[in-house]
Order: sequence, then C-alpha cells, then structure tokens
Amino acid sequence: MSESALFRDPIRATSGLRRWLRAYAAATATTVPLEVIGDAAAPDRSERLPEAIGTLYHDLLERLFVIDPLPAWSPRWTHPGRLGGAPKHHLADPTLVARLLGLDAAGIEGRLGDRLRPGPPTLADSLFESLVALSVRVYAEASGARVGHLRTYRSDHELDLIVERADGRIVALDVRFTGSVDDRDVGHLRWLRRRLGGDLLDGVVLTAGARCYRRGDGIGVVPAALLGP
Repeated sequence: MSESALFRDPIRATSGLRRWLRAYAAATATTVPLEVIGDAAAPDRSERLPEAIGTLYHDLLERLFVIDPLPAWSPRWTHPGRLGGAPKHHLADPTLVARLLGLDAAGIEGRLGDRLRPGPPTLADSLFESLVALSVRVYAEASGARVGHLRTYRSDHELDLIVERADGRIVALDVRFTGSVDDRDVGHLRWLRRRLGGDLLDGVVLTAGARCYRRGDGIGVVPAALLGP
C-alpha cells in the first residue's frame, strides 16, 4: 500500500508519524507553528502530510504524554503587557529528542562543547532548556504551582519559565547553557521586574555552570544541577 493511501487511515500511517515526530523533536524549545513542523516532516511536496493529520498526530501524542508542550503564561492578575499565546514544543524527555534525531553520546557531547563558546543558539541549547523545563515542571507541580513561558507579542522579550503560585506571585527563570552570566543574559528578567514590581518574587538565570550567587542587580544565578523540590 502506498503512503498516500495510508494517509486515508492516519492511525496506520506510521512512517508519516515518525517523520512528524522527528520534525517536532528538531523544533524543541521553540514556538514554531505546527504547519511549519508539518512542512519539515516532508520537504518533498508530493509527500507532505495533510495539515489535519499533523494536528491529529499532535493531539494523539500529547494524550499519550510523548510530547509535553509548555503553555504560554497567562497572568491571573498583574499583566506585563500583550503576550503571545503559542506553546513551546517539548517532548516528555530530552533524551527522546536525541534518539529521534540520531544523536549518540559523542554527537551530543560535541554539540554541547561547541555551545560553550559564544555563538547563535543550537540544538544543544534546546536540549538543555528542555531538561531544565522538565525538572522545574515536576517540582512546581509538587508545590501546587503552575508553569508557563513568556513571550511578548512582538517577541521583544521572552523568558523560558514562569512559575506562578496560587496567589499569582511568580518566580521568573531564564535558561542559559553557559557557565557565566553577563548583563545581556538578565535583560528580560530586569524588564519583567520593572513591569511586575512586588508580584515578582525572584528572577533567576539557570546555568550550566558551577557557581551560585546573587548579582549586584539582585538577579540570582543558579546552576541547574542544584534544582530540587
């Protein structure tokens, strides 16, 4: 049976599902639209998945907890401005990303090593952010808090994780795959502090480094290895 025929029964279109899931893995820690993921799953126009099937795959995999999108933060009371509403794409575990994309331990280490030097974001950044997000979401759920991400409507400001208590007060977390933090890394946290005032309990940069300290501007710097309930 041809793959186009299989599309008539999406549940049986396992090859299309695998391609879509690999494309989703490549989009980890981004907010790219699902239609873009669908296009990436089959760059050959003749093999592209119908948009409805991409949506079906997304919904099915979310119900099975294979993918675990991080919703956009929707403030209960204090509002920092007009925010975007797209979720961030995450799988249930970042090791699934590496497996789906065919990255072995040596390949991941090479990519991680590259990111220790300044440069544009890479898949290693996304894997690190996804690992931190997984940890924070588990600990927040145990504490009765909810977690989202923040991105302003025009993407002028974004923060990787917003942890909100039941009283609406929040801790804002930005993830940086680096061992050092400078003023550029805390700009979005300082912006949110100006907008929220006392409703922001703390602003923290979570890093891949080994030093835990408080900057002169009050922003915390914490190694992700120290995360715990």
